[in-house]
Amino acid sequence: MSDLPIEIQLKTLPKSPGVYQFYDDEGQILYIGKAKDLRKRVMSYFTKNHEYGKTRILVKKIDSIRHIVVATESDALLLENNLIKKYRPRYNVLLKDDKSYPWICIKKERFPRIFPTRKLIKDGSEYFGPYTSMYTVKTLLELIRSVYPLRTCNFDLSEEKILAGKYKVCLEYHLGNCKGPCEGLQSSEDYNRQVMEIRDIIKGNFKSSLQYFKNQMKLLADEMKFEEAQQIKDKVDVLENYQVKTTIVNPKINNVDVFSIITDDSFAYVNFLQLSHGSIIRSHTMEIKKKLDERDEDLLQLAMVEIRQRFNSESREIYLPFKVVAEPHLKVTVPKLGDKRKILDLSIRNAKYFRQERFKQTKILDPDRHTNRIMAQMKIDIRLSQEPRHIECFDNSNMQGSYPVAACVVFKNGKPSKKEYRHFNIKTVDGPDDFASMEEVVYRRYKRLLEEQKPLPQLIVIDGGKGQLSSALKSLDILGLRGKIAIVGIAKRLEEIYFPEDPIPLYLDKKSESLKIIQQLRNEAHRFGITLHRNKRSKAAIGSELKSIDGIGEKTAQELLKKFKSVKRIKEASIKDLANVVGIAKAKRIYETFH
Repeated sequence: MSDLPIEIQLKTLPKSPGVYQFYDDEGQILYIGKAKDLRKRVMSYFTKNHEYGKTRILVKKIDSIRHIVVATESDALLLENNLIKKYRPRYNVLLKDDKSYPWICIKKERFPRIFPTRKLIKDGSEYFGPYTSMYTVKTLLELIRSVYPLRTCNFDLSEEKILAGKYKVCLEYHLGNCKGPCEGLQSSEDYNRQVMEIRDIIKGNFKSSLQYFKNQMKLLADEMKFEEAQQIKDKVDVLENYQVKTTIVNPKINNVDVFSIITDDSFAYVNFLQLSHGSIIRSHTMEIKKKLDERDEDLLQLAMVEIRQRFNSESREIYLPFKVVAEPHLKVTVPKLGDKRKILDLSIRNAKYFRQERFKQTKILDPDRHTNRIMAQMKIDIRLSQEPRHIECFDNSNMQGSYPVAACVVFKNGKPSKKEYRHFNIKTVDGPDDFASMEEVVYRRYKRLLEEQKPLPQLIVIDGGKGQLSSALKSLDILGLRGKIAIVGIAKRLEEIYFPEDPIPLYLDKKSESLKIIQQLRNEAHRFGITLHRNKRSKAAIGSELKSIDGIGEKTAQELLKKFKSVKRIKEASIKDLANVVGIAKAKRIYETFH
């Protein structure tokens, strides 16, 4: 707990790059951030009106401020990353460590073994990775072992022990998977040449290995050793096959890291592609839980440092969607055209696919979180004051002015609530007048809800443009609900969304989940309305067919339909069956008409 007021602490902050730390009155660290100008950045927390609720709560809890001055903003970025991982403050994004990731180890020993591991031991061995899955590691090791014979035993193959004849070749030698260095049948120089080429393959560089094998193949062919040359050709084919699968960019793009970011209200998804010799040798997407209203630039900076540390990247160039602060030795490129832009677009696509997969998984495993996220996003997209947990949508249906009906569908938490759907027969409007029909239906719906003291929706969606929306607004004005319920109209032509008294519509991204919910509402209202309209037309058509028979009126037609359910069954009925309903005289007329 600090003895100094916040105002005094702010005035004494330096105007230098550094890292700031916020503490509460119990000495618990709340938040760690970086700044180019410590005083200016920290003071912004206390001078701005924060729209994001968690930021306001954070500021209220701050009791003391500590800081660390560094030489440059990039140094501040690195320090911020390390401190967040160490202290894991409540209001910072969560960055997980890499303890469970697999690596490929080239053991420091004579005739080095190459194997997968999850433990890093500081014994001078080389570790490549970490990789995002053990499957990738196994695939790469299978490729290496199919091309290079390597030992798998853990014997100490010192020169003295080999000369003393301490070891004997095992089954792996007889199977052709090892050249028998334990008996001195393979020199350490030849074995180390293999290891050097394997090191290049792991890094994505196949050039030296392919060249060596092609030279060997040519020499063997010249010596008429065609069987051995074919074995070498098989290895060349394996390498070239694997290389074709991994090469998807310009081969001139070498040792580059690519980062992209996709964000929503609660999470950010940062994709990382590592390129070497024109091949993607690593792809990884990090999900970041947002705690405050962090900017994309800040999230990408932090994730970039974390991912490069996690995967031990030594690339000197990075491709980004926008400029951010980076380490001084890094070349930052923001591609606009060509192959560089294509690889950045690929990274963005990977981030989007990952996000979609997470949405699908969350929808299945945690439906409440999925719903909360969509509701929060709709609140932002449609500029609402509260989440639209209860939405109602209206649509009119008529055929050249005949049988006018309307439908109201209800969604609760983004899902249809079919038991609350309502049909309306238009009562006060003559002819095809969609505007007047909409006004009538909206008035009747909410007058009834008010009378029955039932909950009102947070959002009303009107199927139509400005005209239908204006008509619905008239009814809300009469009922005194204007401003109490949010209302929008969706036009069919370009799926534009209209707001009251705003001539400029909103165009949501075609892939936006908010737009998809509104489209689903509109389509459901249209389907539900059309169903009633068709039923009315069908009944009218059936009734007219029966009433065209001399002596059969409205009442008789209804009695027949009630008994036989359809005109087809009436046509198939006998005179006796018909007479049981309408009497013998009418039964004969009906039977004779249809036969």
